[in-house]
Amino acid sequence: MKARNEDTKRFEQLILPHLNAAHNLARWLLRDAAAAQDVVQESSLRAFAAINRFVGENARAWFLTIVRNQCYTWLKQQTGKHYVDIDDEAAMSEKDKAALANTDTPEVLAERMQNAAAMQQALEALSVIFREVIILKELEELSYKEIAAVTGMPIGTVMSRLARGREMLKKELLRNDQ
Repeated sequence: MKARNEDTKRFEQLILPHLNAAHNLARWLLRDAAAAQDVVQESSLRAFAAINRFVGENARAWFLTIVRNQCYTWLKQQTGKHYVDIDDEAAMSEKDKAALANTDTPEVLAERMQNAAAMQQALEALSVIFREVIILKELEELSYKEIAAVTGMPIGTVMSRLARGREMLKKELLRNDQ
């Protein structure tokens, strides 16, 4: 009983402060608010069950890793057990590749447009592998190191996907601006 109370206190201290970030990540990855709530709830249960085994310094990255993995599991289940490809080249459509041609930054375009709906639409148009790193970096303000920990990819890959995702986001913003 005492161990359970300690686990509860530890969970409340380490995980509860990151529920909004978890829901935000899940909502953007899944594009479904109800599914995001379910995934965050399941992730919270998993985090609680494993809280006594957590020995790191960054509970946020640990919890967001659980959320991310649960999101990919949900996506696989929703696509009829098809593999969710997270390879950069394989996931890029011709539309995504064409998005890499302009020189303005996404920030400049976003300021010019000042339109939150257009930004949301542009983010939703990105492939999940690019959307997740942009959400983690720009909205959740994680460092490259933390994003690498959450996604399980090397920092170089994080930086590459972030740069490519920003270019694709910029292209989507330009397309919506016309």
